[in-house]
Amino acid sequence: MKRALDITVAAFGLLILSPLLLVALVVIWSQDFSSPFFLAPRIAKGGGTFRMVKLRSMMVDAHRSGVNSTADDDRRVTAVGRFMRRCKLDEVAQFWNVLRGDMSLVGPRPQVGVEVSLYTAEEWRMLDVRPGMTDLASIVFADLGDILKGSENPNLLYNQIVRPWKSRLALLYLDRISFLNDLRIIFLTGLALVSWPLALRRVQRILEEWGASELVREIARREKPLMPYPPPGATEVVACLPGNLH
Repeated sequence: MKRALDITVAAFGLLILSPLLLVALVVIWSQDFSSPFFLAPRIAKGGGTFRMVKLRSMMVDAHRSGVNSTADDDRRVTAVGRFMRRCKLDEVAQFWNVLRGDMSLVGPRPQVGVEVSLYTAEEWRMLDVRPGMTDLASIVFADLGDILKGSENPNLLYNQIVRPWKSRLALLYLDRISFLNDLRIIFLTGLALVSWPLALRRVQRILEEWGASELVREIARREKPLMPYPPPGATEVVACLPGNLH
């Protein structure tokens, strides 16, 4: 049923949004006459790799900087890209990956190889399923660019204050995968585009049903500043990263 939902929604989404996508492609291409697509290498289910399709929101070859976590004030993001990121339009092309079977509608967000290399043994469980276009963490940290804004090392900050909770939310989902839960998360993803506070309140209901710890629920309310915390399966906060992640 999960795969059937993926195919149905992805095909319908591409069909309905095709006029908007066409306009976006032309606008992106016209700003620098380069490909409007960005094929981002990501880690697949089981540890392999695939190319995730995105509408390009950054300047050409921006990925060569080695910065994988993008803040709102990242100079690599184009003016058009900034708008697309706010509307999440750059992610719509991933419906193609869902149709191909690289991704699912709901699941842990796909990561680059260097980020996955930092996973603890517990976090490696997230590779047991197809990565998703959305999940609870996508809703809770919908303002990720704003969280990382102003940081001298957004990759490190991400691993210190976002990854610990993002991974815990993903692991909670892994133990409760169901057709109904996927539908709820898809609905809340759409709701977050209209009213993020309301979506966060609905996320709380799900977390309570799933038996999430009080600490995880508190973080998911997003009422307090995020503080450094160890990722699942670790006892210490990430203090430094490999050279190619700085």
